[in-house]
Parts: sequence; structure tokens; C-alpha cells
Amino acid sequence: MSQPDPELVRLQKLLADSGVASRRKCEELMLAGRVEVDGQVVSRLGTKVDPRRAVIRVDGRRLPPASAKVYLALNKPVGVSSTMSDPHARRTLADLLAERPERLFHVGRLDTDTEGLLLLTNDGDFAHRLAHPSFEVDKTYVAQVSGPFERQTVQRVLDGVTLEDGPVSVSSFRVVSTHRDGPRHRAIVELVVHEGRNRIVRRLLDAVGHPVERLTRTAVGPVRLAGLRSGELRELTRDELGDLLDAVGL
Repeated sequence: MSQPDPELVRLQKLLADSGVASRRKCEELMLAGRVEVDGQVVSRLGTKVDPRRAVIRVDGRRLPPASAKVYLALNKPVGVSSTMSDPHARRTLADLLAERPERLFHVGRLDTDTEGLLLLTNDGDFAHRLAHPSFEVDKTYVAQVSGPFERQTVQRVLDGVTLEDGPVSVSSFRVVSTHRDGPRHRAIVELVVHEGRNRIVRRLLDAVGHPVERLTRTAVGPVRLAGLRSGELRELTRDELGDLLDAVGL
């Protein structure tokens, strides 16, 4: 006689423990056909699943698997090197993460003089996939640049620009605002790219005649910087992590 797998958990309990809703409401979601496990609608109450491996969706949204891994968002300040250890850097990520017990990887990197959103995790496979250009996860940047931005220059960026290490394309580009500071003109622009070549945004804008004066990464895929103070850290939400796992095929 086979023994029950101690790792399996009742689906409605797993949903409730994951913060989807109360146990009773989760049962109602299942009965209404709004819960899928591994691509199949599961409406039978009491169904057990492996919380580490099952791909669960509620109303189509991915529920991340139960895991001891951590997934964090950091607002990296200017002047901090995107490394855990660098004898030549004044400040590194390790200085901001001194209270974290995990051995964390940074997903991609930001230049020392670029601020904004940086993802951190102790899930090496996730970090590798998310940083790989083949998965084309969008990264949003806001830049302050010199000079007014002409319409034809906007179109040039949208058409794609060839740099010394090859062409670069953007998913979107727009001028947020323009202003005059004494004799100088400045513009704020927002662009979305999905690759992470070294200093790609700065080199792109420099190539079209608008050197970057300040650069902030404001989003990586569904994860947004809004509300996170400089140097502050937070865990990814369930929906953010679920969307990223789908984006990188995990």
C-alpha cells in the first residue's frame, strides 16, 4: 500500500497560505473554475499539489511556488558599485545588504553613476535567465539629458542606432519634459530597452548628441521603483515574482 506524499498540500490551503484569499474564498475560486494547476482547471476541493513544483494560476495570474529563495528590489544610489566586493570602490552593494543573511546575486548591474532599480536574489537560475538578453525582459530608464530633443532625433532613436559594438533598438522612447536652466536647455526622456550591454543607455543617447546628465532605472519588467527610497530594499510582490517567473520560463 502506497504511503501519502508528505510534501503534498491541499490546494485551497496553499492558496490561502500564499495570501490569495481566505480558505473559504479560495474554495469558492476553485469551484468557480478560476484556479489552474499545470495548465488544467482544478475544481475538486481537497486536491493536493506539490507546492515546490506545481505551476498554479488564479484568474490567469501565476502564483510563485513555495520556496526558501528570496527575491528583492533595491533602489541603488549613485556612487554604489554593482558588486558585492571591490577593493577599488568606495561603496558596494555589500554595504547596503550588511543585515541580510543570504548570499545574494545582483541581476545584471547598474553603473556606479546610475541610480535606480536593481533586483537581487539567491536563486542563481532565476538571476541568470533574467539577465540573459534572449528572454527580452524590458528595462525602463529615465534620463536627464542636455539640449532640447528634436522630433527627428526621437525618430532616429526609435528607428535604431548602431554603436561600435552593434545596433541597439528600443521598445519605446518619449520626451517627458523639456526646460531651460539659465542659458542651458535640458530634457527628461524615458526609454525602454531589453538588453544590458555595458552603459548601453548612456552610449545610445550620447550617439544622438544628447549626453546623459542623470540616469535612473525605474522598472524591470513588472517591477517598478515607485515608492522605494534611495538605498531602500523590499521583497517582490507575489504578482511581480509570478510575472517574472513566466517571463523567463521558470
